[in-house]
Amino acid sequence: MSATLEVTDLHKAFGGVQAVAGVSLSVAPGELLALIGPNGAGKSTCFNMLNGQLRPDRGSVRLRGQEITGFAPRRIWRLGVGRTFQITATFASMSVLENVQMALLSHRRRLFDIWNPVAREDPAAAMALLERVGMAAQAARPCGVLAYGDLKRVELAIALANEPALLLMDEPTAGMAPSERVALMELTAGIARGAGIAVLFTEHDMDVVFAHADRILVLDRGTPIAQGLPPDVRADPRVREVYLGTGVTHGYT
Repeated sequence: MSATLEVTDLHKAFGGVQAVAGVSLSVAPGELLALIGPNGAGKSTCFNMLNGQLRPDRGSVRLRGQEITGFAPRRIWRLGVGRTFQITATFASMSVLENVQMALLSHRRRLFDIWNPVAREDPAAAMALLERVGMAAQAARPCGVLAYGDLKRVELAIALANEPALLLMDEPTAGMAPSERVALMELTAGIARGAGIAVLFTEHDMDVVFAHADRILVLDRGTPIAQGLPPDVRADPRVREVYLGTGVTHGYT
């Protein structure tokens, strides 16, 4: 099966600081690849290059075989890339349903209706997405009053409104209770595998990573130090030295 995302030899420097150096990866349809590493490892810089917010100094990003290196974020969104953020980004004063309707308007190139989405956009598609993420019962509530875990689900529905081939998730469980983290990642994995959506995610909760990632790529100071199946990465001496520790803190042996 051809990879949805293929990244080859990405580099990015800021002045004299090499933030990313030689990152290569691929993600297949329905696969979850975790990008992990200590703070400052280059994870966010990688995401921003893949999403078009930063242009690589060198390297290639291909989506379903098409070169997208240096494309603007809007153009990348149009090609089927959804993204969620560490800090949720919703319209607080608008309802859950309206937030998803806005995303559908963008996907359908109908932003001229932006000031009246409820009147002009059939809510059925938005409700179907909310059903998919377990938020239909809260469709009428303003996003500003939701619990943080529920906001994460709304943000997932917004990303899915684009019918993405690739989903980029920046610390999807940050700020959530342990039980909410498990539930959200189980939901995401089920949707991705069922729909054939490739998922690249960053995460600091190693329980989440090792429970849900099909493969893991580890960065340290912008450079890949390990990549492979979770058991192999967990056992890698260098990964344990720079990130996982001895196992006492994280509970791994």
